Amino acid sequence: MKNWVRHHWRSLAATLVRFARTPLASVLNIGVVGVALALPLAFYVILANLQSLAQDKAPTPQISIFLALDAQASDARETENRLKKHAAVAKVRFVPRDQALADLKAKSGLSDVIASLGRNPLPDGFVIDARENSSAALEQLRDEFKAWPKVEHVQLDSAWARRLDATIRLGRLVVLVFGTLLGFTLVAVTFNTIRLQILTQRAEIEVAKLIGATNPFIRRPFLYYGAVLGLAGGITAWIVVWAGLWLLNDRLGSLTQLYGASFTLRHLSLPDAASLCLFAAALGWLGAWLSASRNLAEFDPE
Repeated sequence: MKNWVRHHWRSLAATLVRFARTPLASVLNIGVVGVALALPLAFYVILANLQSLAQDKAPTPQISIFLALDAQASDARETENRLKKHAAVAKVRFVPRDQALADLKAKSGLSDVIASLGRNPLPDGFVIDARENSSAALEQLRDEFKAWPKVEHVQLDSAWARRLDATIRLGRLVVLVFGTLLGFTLVAVTFNTIRLQILTQRAEIEVAKLIGATNPFIRRPFLYYGAVLGLAGGITAWIVVWAGLWLLNDRLGSLTQLYGASFTLRHLSLPDAASLCLFAAALGWLGAWLSASRNLAEFDPE
């Protein structure tokens, strides 16, 4: 066990020395991987900020219930009691028909026309704030309230919620597509880098095989190289996105002050940053494993 751990440490140390011996090539490879990962990461961070902004600034969707014109005061009280006891309802506001008519007169500018009406054509109504604002939950409440007695019509103000959900789903799809394509770029860069290293060390590998070294033993340093390359690329991507957000926040601060508002883009959280680095290291390891497994199998010393 100690020999196995010692060999892993030596492989890791040899990998770091290899990076140090070719600083320019290492920096260029890390830069390519970092830029490839920074693009989907930037989309992800911007999407998360837009989603948070929409949830904070968008108006709360409401459900409006209109009772039948022949509903009595007792029907309105019964409906109000049922709404207040409903687990999915956060707030209920009763709008009597007389108040609704008065508001219409004040806001429509048609007070003369309304005064000429023989009777009040507006029903009693309720304005409801739901505890959950997702479009699915709101539509379920709408369908439930429609079946209540003396309820004539239920209006759901959730068009913006559906548009927001559709936009976020589209954004997640774009991030997934970009992440997949650029993740493949990381694997390809690692694959070619390891292939070139194997070709330059062909004589050493053949000698190692002649004295009994196995493919897993020979492959191990290359796997560490790929993992370290991916990890360094992930850290570089995080730094690039962090610097970009810092610059944007500096400009956004000046812009939002002109409108009397305050908004800053949030940086990637620590768990997300750790996940990014681990994912990048895993992709680098995969590219190295594919390259080493294929190229080491191409030649066997006799």
